[in-house]
Amino acid sequence: MSTLEIVTKEIVDLHEFFTEWFNGTADRDQLGSQFLSRLDENVVFIPPEGHILTGEMLKGGFDRDFGTNKGFRIRIRDVTIRREVGDLVMATYTEWQVGATQSERENARVTSVLMKMTSPVTWLHIQETWLPDSARDVGSFDF
Repeated sequence: MSTLEIVTKEIVDLHEFFTEWFNGTADRDQLGSQFLSRLDENVVFIPPEGHILTGEMLKGGFDRDFGTNKGFRIRIRDVTIRREVGDLVMATYTEWQVGATQSERENARVTSVLMKMTSPVTWLHIQETWLPDSARDVGSFDF
């Protein structure tokens, strides 16, 4: 598999787990194996609102939010490799959400991610930014 294929699969698989988690259809004991184990111990996540979250903060939020968003769906689009340096890859993708309860019900964001191409892939840094209305207006929430 190419780097783009590996990165795309990693991103899509993780977001499929998020959908199952928030819908309450995942096994509750899979949080560690399906999500937390993918994160570097010093991971930084910056959501569109701009605050910084650590891995421990993410774990706490996910623990609280299991099954709290029954109609939630995600579609990943536009995965692009931006840089490869040794075993590090920087990629971007857009994430389209339907049925969100903690933000606009239909929302979209562009995400930059720094990953270490280990087996399994390790997420080092994630930063999300809201897509502007002009980009959202030409996209589709039909999924």
